[in-house]
Amino acid sequence: MVIPLALIVVISVLDILAPPEVHLGPLLVAAPAITASFAGPRTTAAVGALAVLAQGIVAAARTTLVDLNHSVQITSLVLISALVTLFAYLREQHERKMTQLRSVAEAAQTVVLRPLPPRMGPLRIASVYLAAEAEAQIGGDLYAAARTAQGTRFLVGDVRGKGLAAISDASLLLGAFRAAAYQQPDLPTLVTHLEGAVFRDREDPGNLVDSAEEGEETQESFITAVVLDIPDTEPTIHLVDCGHPPPLVLRGGRVRSIEVGQPAPPLGLTGLLGADFVVETFAFEPGDIALLYTDGVIEARDQSGAFYPLAERIASWPPCDPPTLLQRLSADLVAHAGGRLGDDAAMVAVERLPAAPDSP
Repeated sequence: MVIPLALIVVISVLDILAPPEVHLGPLLVAAPAITASFAGPRTTAAVGALAVLAQGIVAAARTTLVDLNHSVQITSLVLISALVTLFAYLREQHERKMTQLRSVAEAAQTVVLRPLPPRMGPLRIASVYLAAEAEAQIGGDLYAAARTAQGTRFLVGDVRGKGLAAISDASLLLGAFRAAAYQQPDLPTLVTHLEGAVFRDREDPGNLVDSAEEGEETQESFITAVVLDIPDTEPTIHLVDCGHPPPLVLRGGRVRSIEVGQPAPPLGLTGLLGADFVVETFAFEPGDIALLYTDGVIEARDQSGAFYPLAERIASWPPCDPPTLLQRLSADLVAHAGGRLGDDAAMVAVERLPAAPDSP
């Protein structure tokens, strides 16, 4: 508020002291215009009224209020002040709507994409979701975890497409995982259940709706996913990969990609292709950190068009815990992309903690 008020005082004084042929009164419009950029309509109208009053004082000091030149200046100032007051009102209404949208997005994120707990059994966990659209908060990337009698199961996936259709598909898959992760005895059965949920949804006639953003039918989309089972008593990871980027394992400053030999097609396509789900096992020792992520991480580009070198970057950092790792990774990823990601990115870091010593 100091700037517009100071402008009114300075311009008025200079206009009174200026030679008769010099008129600085039109510059007073800057005061309400600047106010409208940050204040509400009432404050903008008050500053506009002060500017009009100052113009009247200048007119009385230099000539008269009925002088043609000053009359035109006062009338113009009144009209422009009313106009910027209207703009301030519209901007305030827009900000209220955006605040409501952010609140709805945050609530949707909490319900659909529940935050993972920091500890599950012998595992320390951290998760991050970076939305490409700041107001969206959540899109088609997803993650979830569930405790079973033998260990912990994780799901990380990425829905093809964007918008409400992608959020709907992500919610469908998360719901299916949360319902079945505790009941299905092994990973192939669990992933078969997830595939069935996605494929049946594709076959539902009620879902043959054109996507406004993609211009394609929702049944043509699919979901890449990786499903992991980490036993409590075995230093291993059991993994089924459905067309998803392979997880990374950090061990002693080295980074290893755990790529499966027999990946399955993405969920939603397996029912058409008739592929089997094969479980593959990898070492996961105490102190190791498994990094699960979506393709929004590795496909982030810098100004030159280069992809983000995920494995090389995290290998260059000193060892740290999962929350610190994701904090560094998120900041480095956004900086690499120039401050704005081209696609949503989800990341989950899981560390197997050393076994607690037996009590005497």
